[in-house]
Amino acid sequence: MSGAGRPPPGEPLNYPGAGATADATGSRPAGFRTLHVSTQVGSGGADFELAAEAVMTWRLHRAAGVRFVTEARRAAPGVEVLVGLGWGGLRVNAPCRVVWTADRERRTGWGYGTLPGHPVRGEEAFVVVQDEDGTVRLDVLAFSRPSAWFTVAAGPLLPVFQRWYARRCGRVLRRLVRTGRRTGEGPEARTGAPPGGGAAAGGGTGPGRGESGHHDGREESGTEGTDQP
Repeated sequence: MSGAGRPPPGEPLNYPGAGATADATGSRPAGFRTLHVSTQVGSGGADFELAAEAVMTWRLHRAAGVRFVTEARRAAPGVEVLVGLGWGGLRVNAPCRVVWTADRERRTGWGYGTLPGHPVRGEEAFVVVQDEDGTVRLDVLAFSRPSAWFTVAAGPLLPVFQRWYARRCGRVLRRLVRTGRRTGEGPEARTGAPPGGGAAAGGGTGPGRGESGHHDGREESGTEGTDQP
């Protein structure tokens, strides 16, 4: 069950509502299951910068055990990524394209959408937010529906896995922030890492603050549901 490889360049996204995850409270396409998981990962400006850089350079996902194959060192609109999930013959290759990025003072992240060959259709976003009280959190937002026989057959297990993965991303990012704080590692320390697949982090220089592209006291919280047509 190795899944599909990269689709032809310029292949259109295979779902409606591209870019909808850029608005955390906006509407989602009808008939897609929605997900929103928020995890506290730190506090203060330094923790925000560490978390934001880990998200924008794919470091979070690679540390979470996901294989990211891309030529880009940082997330940017139009960047295509081949995401590998699983191991050996059970690995699923899932092609995606970044559809939007945000690089604001208190909100940094990106969202990517699925391309033909992905086992689900929809969009997922990973956004680092700093609240007014200084709390830094990772918001994972998504809307999706199954598109391969094995994701259809998974039934209710698919959203369970998606929620588990979103929570795992939050826990991994919290660990990366704590490690960076303890070692004094700043965003500039990772700019020389290679952009390809594997466990190494990406790097490079990013855009200026702006946007591009088409809590409560608990450490974790979230909602999910299905928008019916």
